[in-house]
Amino acid sequence: MIRISNIKIKNDLSEEEILAITIKKYGISKNTIKDWHISKKSIDARKKDDVHYSYSLDINLKGEEKLLKFKNISKIKEISLPTFQIKMNKSIKPIIIGAGPAGLFSALYFVKNGYKPMIIEQGDMVDKRAKIVDEFIKFGNLHPHSNVQFGEGGAGTFSDGKLTTGINSPYIKTVLKEFVKFGAPKQILYLTKPHIGTDNLIKIIKNMREYIISKGGKFLFNTKFIDFETNNNCISKISVLHLDTNIIEEIDTSVLILAIGHSSRDTFQKIYEKGILLEPKNFSVGVRIEHLQSEINKAQYGNITKLKLPAADYKLAYHSPSGRSCYTFCMCPGGTVMPSSSEKNTIVTNGMSYYARNGKNANSAVLVNVTPSDFANNSPLAGIYFQENLEKKAFELGGANYFAPVQRFEDFYKNRKSEFIGSIEPSYKPGYTLSNLNDIIPNFVSSTLKEGILYFDTKLKGFANPDSILTGMETRSSSPVKILRNEELISNINGIYPCGEGAGYAGGIMSAAVDGIKCAIATISN
Repeated sequence: MIRISNIKIKNDLSEEEILAITIKKYGISKNTIKDWHISKKSIDARKKDDVHYSYSLDINLKGEEKLLKFKNISKIKEISLPTFQIKMNKSIKPIIIGAGPAGLFSALYFVKNGYKPMIIEQGDMVDKRAKIVDEFIKFGNLHPHSNVQFGEGGAGTFSDGKLTTGINSPYIKTVLKEFVKFGAPKQILYLTKPHIGTDNLIKIIKNMREYIISKGGKFLFNTKFIDFETNNNCISKISVLHLDTNIIEEIDTSVLILAIGHSSRDTFQKIYEKGILLEPKNFSVGVRIEHLQSEINKAQYGNITKLKLPAADYKLAYHSPSGRSCYTFCMCPGGTVMPSSSEKNTIVTNGMSYYARNGKNANSAVLVNVTPSDFANNSPLAGIYFQENLEKKAFELGGANYFAPVQRFEDFYKNRKSEFIGSIEPSYKPGYTLSNLNDIIPNFVSSTLKEGILYFDTKLKGFANPDSILTGMETRSSSPVKILRNEELISNINGIYPCGEGAGYAGGIMSAAVDGIKCAIATISN
């Protein structure tokens, strides 16, 4: 198979039209093509007077060797998945704690290999959960166990469904194909920045659940993992609390996948008390920043192109002389800032986009790194306390009913409370309070944010617009804790497999899903 790269397309064309243009350019007869597919699609906007799509096509055809003389054509090999041997008895029913991407993809891999996992999830199933989240957005009614952080699909469900990742794994393609199988648009297989959108994710996750159940898997929703027992340092039993009935149930098991998510603070506390080894880890905190999406489009694409382009995104980073880093994260084109609290009397923000990304504002987290040296003590849970402190202060600053504190960038930079909203209206609901975020943000964070935003303006014109809206606080970009595991992915207690973002081994939907697959394989083959 060959790959033809850097195919320049200046119109919105179908896949077949792109193939026709490509084979005509290189003199390829369609009769010689055995198979083909688009492997990459991106937007090249480096020159504002020449914005275009750039494609790569993978083609399997007769006589491909003679085409290798061309600069943009190379021979490629299909990536093969690692092989493994099934060693675990198929009568064993693995238990998975958490129905986020790590837990769901772990369950998918189990059922594909003949196992019948049980998935324990404290939140509700995704379709019911969406209604609960909508109630919180409209009225500030927080459900402590089913919210933006907890429930089927995990925290990423109410984000943007971004499938970009910095990891390099053969299972990335597996994850993408599974998403397509359960209803995602086919183009996620080749977009350089694939996303699904919250609206699509809700349907896809429901389809995944129904498939897992059809293969013998079982889900226990509104059920909280509260304890476990061991025998000779091996997991032997777990205890769960059925939240609807307040009944505690004990379940025997020898395999436990801990895919608990980055916000399961009481679970971190419990497993720490029970002797599972944890350590604090670096993470980041900051704010959500909002701009007009039309201004982001203009800064990225210019005003010349007539191409119908998607809402533009960005990814920016700054390294301060202080040694701190500031960077944008989870950028949501045409999206909204989400109320994402999971505990009462706290404010947590995140970003969300639907698949169309057609909202008025663009938003992104702007974050500054924090390390264990910034925490109050050496406890493995100290990062959690650092997060909690900021979230409670944000709630107090925002006022009752989960209103968030917001501030214009100009006012934030000049350390004064905002008194009005300019050209950019905050999208956060249930509401907002004009504030001075400097009053609650640690000085090393606020000073680095100010430096970073001004620097980003030199890379993306208008980023430091005086009317840009900052909303506090963004504290849950990643887990503040790592649950230690060995090369076989097992914790210091045999049979317990820390998994995904909450355990400290992933950062986003894609890497969490890949880690879920890896943990399922490790379980089966150990």
